[in-house]
Amino acid sequence: MRIITGSARGTKLLTLSGDATRPTAERTKEAVFSMIQFDIEGRRVLDLFAGSGQLSLEALSRGASDAVLCDSSKDAAEIIKKNTERTRMTDRVKLFSCDYLKLVPRLAGNQFDLVFLDPPYALKLIPSALSSMLSNGILKSTTIIVCESANAEDVFCGNAELENSFEVKKQAKYGAAFVTLLQPKEDVL
Repeated sequence: MRIITGSARGTKLLTLSGDATRPTAERTKEAVFSMIQFDIEGRRVLDLFAGSGQLSLEALSRGASDAVLCDSSKDAAEIIKKNTERTRMTDRVKLFSCDYLKLVPRLAGNQFDLVFLDPPYALKLIPSALSSMLSNGILKSTTIIVCESANAEDVFCGNAELENSFEVKKQAKYGAAFVTLLQPKEDVL
């Protein structure tokens, strides 16, 4: 796994061994960044299930201004710390090792331009993350949320109110990953 392009291009990233995390596949990552390539420069990034930090670090390498990364695993947080050092981006990263539902309320008053939600597929955590971000005011009408899940239904898990709060900008399947790009509707912010 490596940074594809930008200031840290070619930097090899560390990942956790075993099945504890599932890094985004290269093909999927390339597709995601093709979709959002014009929405990265100077933007603030939030990654609530950071794993190795590869998505946020890729965004920073491509010109994002700063990033907040969160992972509940202490081991994952150690890997992220090492990867931020490898990419020389420690000054642009704030790292939290806690549950995302504890972090989001602490971020109230901060708004993000680009959000990555790539939780463990089986836990179906995207709906609760979306609800928490909405209720804590950290999204703008221009925020792009990149969700990675096992299938399209896992983004909202049947929650019609939540589904009506977001506009689906794009959906595509890449191998085992289903990528959905969302933006909050202005009337819910």
